[in-house]
Amino acid sequence: MRSYVSSCAFLILKRMKKSFNWKNLIFIVVLVLLIIPQTRQPIQVMVNKVKMMVFSPSAFAKADQIQLQPFNYSLTSLDGDTVSAPIGQGEVTFMSYWATWCPPCIAEMPSIQELYNDYGDRVDFALITSEDAEVVKAFLQKKGYNLPVFIPAQETPKPLYESSIPTNYIIDKEGNIVIKEQGAQDWNSDSVRKTLDKLLSSE
Repeated sequence: MRSYVSSCAFLILKRMKKSFNWKNLIFIVVLVLLIIPQTRQPIQVMVNKVKMMVFSPSAFAKADQIQLQPFNYSLTSLDGDTVSAPIGQGEVTFMSYWATWCPPCIAEMPSIQELYNDYGDRVDFALITSEDAEVVKAFLQKKGYNLPVFIPAQETPKPLYESSIPTNYIIDKEGNIVIKEQGAQDWNSDSVRKTLDKLLSSE
């Protein structure tokens, strides 16, 4: 009986050896890493960063633009202060809906920080999340970001509502949504910068 079991085991191992290839091994390793919580998020962030190398946000054609009625977006700062962000009232706005646990959000955040470094004094940036303020503060500190993050103090306006994050907008001075993108994007790209420069120079 023992001899029979040994023979079966030998045949199984032999068959596995014949069918073995590196592609299968890599697939299995990636699958295991995606199952483990500690490694799942970094892999997802890396995949989204690779995607960002291919895709860059672009301005909508004029016919596709949605114009928002001018309004004041009621927000709360991470320190609990009430803030009113004017939309469509003479300022260009960059708006992002995101979360600290969202891999595509994490992947694109460095590019948003780069954009903010150069345009933060001319464009109104509002990164909006519904997470606990202390969780967000810890995330920003750990990553070394100084982005203006807010918690909504009102329901998301219907034209800006999307069920998935990240969803980002560039809105011109009159309230036209010039760019709307979902998923990780390179916001520090030449096309985005050219769009902002054009919007800022318009009367």
